[in-house]
Amino acid sequence: MPVAPFLLRPLALGSIKPQGWLRDQMVLMADGLAGHEFEFYEMVHDSPWLGGKSEYSPLNEGFPYWFNGLVPLAYGLDDPRLKMQVRDGVDYVLAHQQPDGWLGPETDLASRDIWGRFPLFLGLIQLIEADSSMGPRLIPAMYKFVDLMLSLLRKGQGTKEIWGRARYADMVISLQWLYENYPESRENDLLENMHLLKDHGLDWANYYDERNFIFNDLDTVDLAITEAAFGFVHAVNAGQGLKTGAVDYRFTRNQSLLESTRNGVKNTFLYHGAASGTIIGDERESGLAPNRGSELCTAVEAMYSLSYLYQMLGDNSFADRSELAAFNALPVMLTPDIWARQYIAQPNQPWSRKVDSAGLFWNVGDEGITYGLVNFPQGLPKFIAASFVTVGEDGVGHALLGPADISTTLPNGALINASCDTQYPFGDDLHYTVKSTAPFKFYTRIPQWNSNNPVTVLINGQPSEAQIPDPHTGMISMALPQGNNLISLTLNPSIHIEPRANSTVSIYHGSLLYALDVGQSMQVASNNYHRRADPVPIPPQSHSYTITNTLPWNIAIDPSTLTFHTNSSATDLPNPIFGYQAPPGWITAKGCQIEWPVDHGVPARVPLPGNRPCVSAVQEVVLRPYGSLKVHMAELPTVELNISRGAGTGRGG
Repeated sequence: MPVAPFLLRPLALGSIKPQGWLRDQMVLMADGLAGHEFEFYEMVHDSPWLGGKSEYSPLNEGFPYWFNGLVPLAYGLDDPRLKMQVRDGVDYVLAHQQPDGWLGPETDLASRDIWGRFPLFLGLIQLIEADSSMGPRLIPAMYKFVDLMLSLLRKGQGTKEIWGRARYADMVISLQWLYENYPESRENDLLENMHLLKDHGLDWANYYDERNFIFNDLDTVDLAITEAAFGFVHAVNAGQGLKTGAVDYRFTRNQSLLESTRNGVKNTFLYHGAASGTIIGDERESGLAPNRGSELCTAVEAMYSLSYLYQMLGDNSFADRSELAAFNALPVMLTPDIWARQYIAQPNQPWSRKVDSAGLFWNVGDEGITYGLVNFPQGLPKFIAASFVTVGEDGVGHALLGPADISTTLPNGALINASCDTQYPFGDDLHYTVKSTAPFKFYTRIPQWNSNNPVTVLINGQPSEAQIPDPHTGMISMALPQGNNLISLTLNPSIHIEPRANSTVSIYHGSLLYALDVGQSMQVASNNYHRRADPVPIPPQSHSYTITNTLPWNIAIDPSTLTFHTNSSATDLPNPIFGYQAPPGWITAKGCQIEWPVDHGVPARVPLPGNRPCVSAVQEVVLRPYGSLKVHMAELPTVELNISRGAGTGRGG
């Protein structure tokens, strides 16, 4: 029985090209840290995968993580320099494949663990999609490893570490890709590998059962329980695990896995999610406290899982969540030039400097919130690669919104070229130029936050009939004739106030989270990229930073005073768009300072309602897109302000 199909089929890497601000971000990545790690960062440049000696753990995952992200960056931009890095890495790895099929280091039989090959394979399948000429070299090498992996799994070997058991779905995705694209009459071996990986792996469906899922703040749960569940509550595992049930469904056809997946996503974000769209966990999940951190690695893995889930199951909420993380959790942890990144970020983080991490974070050092790697490059390139899908035999859909071009051939043979010109999520208008060799259906996903607001659609200058988004996928359908067509679509976002823990709120406008602007002052700190005795030169653009606030951070706001503003006269977005005060929209509100202590060098947990008297005059405060504020306060306590009675009058909300 073939593997179950995607509801919304992904396109081959290279079919979609970023435009506008998304292309600007990708170019910054290529010109910045992501595009230069191969040259100077020892975990890549001196990786054991390339004959070197530098690795941050015995898992030997640094090079595969980097490779998995560089492939979609290189081919998404069609960048010759980055493509050469990809090919140089592949050439070395293939040239040093062991006779029995093993790829990479850990050549000693007793030390072999297959986990590091999972991200490598994800990179390889993307590479073949983007450049089919690589197939004749890569497919045989991949099958040699598949054969070896099957022999190891049959003997109960290869997954001694928890990471491969928790993240096995990543390898199953690659095996399913081989099954559908290069089966080589090996379908039975591929399916047996899938089943054995699942059998040896952690049972995510069982953990998502309400009898086993940890709903409470893990800091309050018995240590024996959290240790037993560590594979599930490690935050990066949690981000990767979100998609596991859908991946398993493809080869098991077990319908119960789909409902389990939906419950797992819902509860993970409800009880352990940050306002920015990622999962709180430093490195283990905790609860909802906004002074706890979340890894950059978690954000990009969650983005990938959620985009996969939208393609497989079609729930509009999955696409919304992927956009939320892409536009908020990801950029807040990168400097505007993308030459530095942050290991963990806190929803409430008014400074980025050395802190007393003992007793604050679960397993993060004192410099965890400073700006200083290898996994983050996959985030935005894979998001863009998932932005369009094919729908049925004769449809193309814009799934994850943003400026991009697409060129593809539909199953019915129609050749489609389309371009979306938009400033989304910083603007509300999407303009499509579409050319097709046959009539077809064009779809655009309408985010759930717009479900109660009207959407304006013009097709070739004429108003379209009222469009009602599909209640499941959120897609609206437009039948287009052969030839050239123009579509203009206008969304209608409004301010949305989301209640958070302890009577705090987070503020959104569309898919952007808005946080309190606390000002910023950046200072260059010592660079810690190299541990080798004789490192290669560090690029002069590469720095670590500390950032301090210049405005009060201990602010409570009156939500009834929120007002959205935008610089609507701006025709072009700034580049970089996630620089301080760069985005065109901002929100003002009335607020006041409250007593809010500092604990372990960061803001303590939010003062409870009834303990928030104003200690300053009422003042106007400004909220800006979270991703542009590297220091910020995103979960704000509320107060009721009686403006007419004079400055400083208010009571805790």
